[in-house]
Amino acid sequence: MLSVGRIRGKMAAVLSMLVRQRTIRRGGAALLFLVAITFIISVDFVPEKNDLTVGYPSPKTFEAEKGVVFEDRNKTEELRRRASEAVKKVYEKDPKVSAAVLNDITELGNKVREVQGDAAADSAAKTARLKAVLPFTINEADLAVLARSAPKETEIAESFVKDLITQAMEAEEGVSQEKLEETKKSIDGQLAAVHLARPFDEFALGLNDRYLRPNAFVNHDKTRQKQEEAANTVPPAMVTVKAGEKIIGKGEILTEDHLAKLQALGLTRQLVPFKSIIGIFLLITLLMGVVLCYIYQQNREIYEHAGHLYLLGIIVLVILAIGKAIVAIDINRWPELGAQFGYMVPLAAAGMLIAILLDSRLAILVVAITSLLLGIMTGNQLRFDLVGLMGGITGVYSVSKLSQRGDLVRAGIYTSASIVSGIMIVGLINGLPIVFLLTSSLSLGLINGILSSIVTNGALPFLESTFRLTSPVRLLELSHPNNELLKRLLTEAPGTYHHSIIVANLAEAAADAVKGESLLVRVGAYYHDIGKVKRPYFCAENQMDCDNPHDKIAPTLSTLILTSHVKDGVEMAKEHKLPQGIIDIIEQHHGSGLVSYFYHKALEGDRTETISEEEFRYEGPKPRSREAAIVMLADSVEAAVRSLQNRTPGRIEGLVRKIIKDKLNDGQLEESDLTFKDLNAIANAFVRVLSGIFHSRVEYPDMSQEMERRHKNAGTRKQLAGKSSGG
Repeated sequence: MLSVGRIRGKMAAVLSMLVRQRTIRRGGAALLFLVAITFIISVDFVPEKNDLTVGYPSPKTFEAEKGVVFEDRNKTEELRRRASEAVKKVYEKDPKVSAAVLNDITELGNKVREVQGDAAADSAAKTARLKAVLPFTINEADLAVLARSAPKETEIAESFVKDLITQAMEAEEGVSQEKLEETKKSIDGQLAAVHLARPFDEFALGLNDRYLRPNAFVNHDKTRQKQEEAANTVPPAMVTVKAGEKIIGKGEILTEDHLAKLQALGLTRQLVPFKSIIGIFLLITLLMGVVLCYIYQQNREIYEHAGHLYLLGIIVLVILAIGKAIVAIDINRWPELGAQFGYMVPLAAAGMLIAILLDSRLAILVVAITSLLLGIMTGNQLRFDLVGLMGGITGVYSVSKLSQRGDLVRAGIYTSASIVSGIMIVGLINGLPIVFLLTSSLSLGLINGILSSIVTNGALPFLESTFRLTSPVRLLELSHPNNELLKRLLTEAPGTYHHSIIVANLAEAAADAVKGESLLVRVGAYYHDIGKVKRPYFCAENQMDCDNPHDKIAPTLSTLILTSHVKDGVEMAKEHKLPQGIIDIIEQHHGSGLVSYFYHKALEGDRTETISEEEFRYEGPKPRSREAAIVMLADSVEAAVRSLQNRTPGRIEGLVRKIIKDKLNDGQLEESDLTFKDLNAIANAFVRVLSGIFHSRVEYPDMSQEMERRHKNAGTRKQLAGKSSGG
C-alpha cells in the first residue's frame, strides 16, 4: 500500500500539472468570475428577515430604519386596469345590416298590402291570410280591421317605422347589441307620438320589435389598442417611505400595502431564490460566451493573451462591486434621491479603461453587457440600464483618441452631460416632477462623470503595470522632455537627441499614412537610440569637432561598439520600466541589417579573405510589427538624407525610395506586415516631411561686405552734399 505522504505527493503533482495547463487555468478563472459576478448581482445586504402573511396579525411593530422610494406594482396594475376599463369600446357600423332591415320591412309590407288588395276574398279569409303572413301577433279585432283597411294606410305606417329605424341605425354610434332594447323603446315612444290608428300602431310596433337588429359591432383590435394606450399613460404608483415612519404596529392585520413597504425595506423573509440565482448564472455564462466569441472572431490577439481576458473580468467585477455599494447607500433625509443612486454607477469607467487599454469596439460590447447586469442588479429597473449604456458609450468615444491626460477629464465632462440627458429623458417618460428631475439629474450626472474619470485615472497606472500594457496616457508621459532618459540623451548625446526628434517626426507621419499606432511610433523613435548614451562619441552625430575614434581602431571593433547600442538601449529601457512596445522598437529598429560603412572599410584592408559579412550585421531580431519597421526606415532615411550634399526634392525622393528598396531586398521587412502599398505611402510621407525640413533658403550676403558697401554709400552721399553746398 502507498503511504499517505506518497499519495499526497502524487496528488500535488497532478494538481500542479493541471494548473500548468492553459485550458484548465482559463476555465478556472472563468468559473471564478462567473461565481463572483453572480454573487454580486444576487446578494442582498439586509439586517433581518421576518415571516409575514397578509391577513394575519403582525408579530411586532415595524418602523422604517431608512428611507426608500419604490413602485407599488399592485397599485400600478390596478390603476392601469381601471384606466383600461374606462375606455369605451370602439364600434364599427355594417351598412349591409341597415339595408337588410329595411328590405325585410318592405317585403312584409308588400305581403300585407297584397292581402289587403285581394277583392275576391271575404273579410274572414283576409284575416286568416294576414295572420299567417305576419311574423308577430296582433289581437283578432285589430287584425280584422287591418285586413279590411286600404293598402295606402299600411304603407304610411310602414314609412314611419322605416324612417325611425333609419335614423337610429345611421346615427354616429349606430345600434349596438347593448343598446338594442333601449333603441326599440325609443322608437316605440316616437311611434306613439304619431297617433296612428290602433291596428296600424300595433303593426308598426311589431315591425320595430321584429326587424330592428344591431348594425354596430365591437372592433376588438382597436378597442384593445386604445385600452393599452390608456393603461400606458398611467405613471407608476410610487410609494415613499421616510426614515422612522411606522409601517405597522404589533397585532395589526397585515395588508398588501404593509407587505409592499416591508418588502421594499428588505424586512420580509423570502425563500432563497435558487431559480433566480441559477437563471442569473446561466445568463452571465451566455453573455461571457458572447464576449469570448466576439474576441475570438474580431481580435484574436486579445483572445490568445490570458492576461487581457483576466483584465476584462476584473474591470467588470470591480465596476459591478462599486455599483452594488453605491446602490446600497441610504440617505434618510432624502429617500427620493436615494432611490436614484443607480444613476451614479460609473459604468463609463469600464468602457474608458477597456477602450484605452485594449479595444474601443470591445469596450462598447462590454459596456452594453455590464449595463444589462446593472439593470438586473437594481431589481430589473430598465432606467438604470439605459442611462448607464448612454454614459458608457459616451465615455468610450470620448477616450478613443487620447492626445493628453486632460482628455480624461474632458471625457468625464462628456459622460456627465450624457448621464444628465439620460436621466432627464427617463424621468420625463416616467412622469417625475420637473424640479426633482433637474436637481437629481444634474447632481447624479456630475457625480457619475467625475467618479468615472477618477476611477479611470486611478486604475490606469495599476492595470498598466500589472498586465504590462501600454496606454496612450503612459506614452504621453514618456514623450515629455523632462523624462529622465530623454534629459540624459539631450545632455550627453545632443546629436542623437536631435536625430531622434527628426526620426520621430518622419515615423509619425508614416504611421498616420498607413493607419499605424502613431503615438507609439513617435515615442519609440524618441527612445530608439537611447543606448548611445553609454558611448556617445563613437557616434558621428555626437562627435562635433572631435576626432573620430573609429579612425584608430579596427572596423570589426567599431562594428561591435556601434551595434552594442541596441543591447545597451534594451537594458536601459528595462531598467527604467519602459513599455514592452517601446523595448521592441529599440531592439528591432536595426533588425539584422549590415553596418555597410565598416564592412566596406574592412574590405579595403589587407585581410579581405577572412572577412565575413555576418560579423558586420546587427544581432536582430528583424522588425516584427509595422511600427518597428517604420522606425527602422525613418532612422535609415534620416541618417542618409543628413549626409546628402545637394538636397533637392528629386534627390531626396530618389534616396528615400532607394533605402526602402534596399531594406526590402535585404529581407529586413519580411516579418512585418507592411505591404507594397504601405511602403509607397511611407515613402511619400518621408519625402513630404524631409522636403519641409530641408527646403531651399535665400542665401544671405556676407556681413563684412555689406558693412563695406554701406560705408562707401555713406561717403558718396557726403561728397555729393559738399558739392551741393559749395555750388
